Amino acid sequence: MNKKLLSAPFLFWSGLFIIVPLLMVFYYGLTDKTGAFTFENIAAISSPEHLKALWEAVKLSVLSTIICLILAYPLAMILCKSGSNKTSFMVLIFILPMWMNFLLRTFAWLTLLEKTGVINTLLKLVGLPTLNIINTPGAIVLGMVYNFLPFMVLPIYNVLIKIDKNVINAARDLGANPFQTFMKITLPLSVPGIISGITMVFVPALTTFIISTILGGSKILLIGNVIEQEFTQTGNWHLGSGLSIVLMMFIIFNMVISAVTDKDGEAQAL
Repeated sequence: MNKKLLSAPFLFWSGLFIIVPLLMVFYYGLTDKTGAFTFENIAAISSPEHLKALWEAVKLSVLSTIICLILAYPLAMILCKSGSNKTSFMVLIFILPMWMNFLLRTFAWLTLLEKTGVINTLLKLVGLPTLNIINTPGAIVLGMVYNFLPFMVLPIYNVLIKIDKNVINAARDLGANPFQTFMKITLPLSVPGIISGITMVFVPALTTFIISTILGGSKILLIGNVIEQEFTQTGNWHLGSGLSIVLMMFIIFNMVISAVTDKDGEAQAL
């Protein structure tokens, strides 16, 4: 049996559920309601309301990515030094939340952060002032960090675990202190994992609309919310597709950077 035939189901699936939807997005995004070719749907991103939503999405996505990186790198180093592997309990802790439905995880934070939620109830019991986090950019960032943190931890861990320990020992034998070893050896060698993690966090954070809808109370519109509304509420598929094409440009740009910095695929997630 020809081995190439084994890929037929995958090619069929990819064509039906990836290529065809993408072609539909480009068709609607580059045409108007009469079917005539136009760039107006893409140019609509320059309108004040769309630029505001795009800037808000980029700002919160960058902030969430930075926080994830600050949290993930030490965690990845701890996992690496503890000798964790794919079946270890510590790695399982970080992977486990990914097995739960994304929507349920976000609603769980709504229960925790709302004015009468678990956190404020506990604060009232101990006589502390309550927190007004829900329906704010801070709540959205918190939801992004919680949901996307594993996507930052795993690529960095996957690169750190592959660093030859003899290289680090050699640096120490030559007189390098721990900080110098980290800056000269560990950090440069882990750059592919960092870039991969940044891409895997920034892209979904930029395009999300569920987190901002639930934790932002629909009061803070990101570009993902605008696109979702164009498809589901106003029924303007042409404008929604045009704005989606703009987001695709951001995604492609991130993918190119990731491919250039990680040519050997060393930072692929576990």
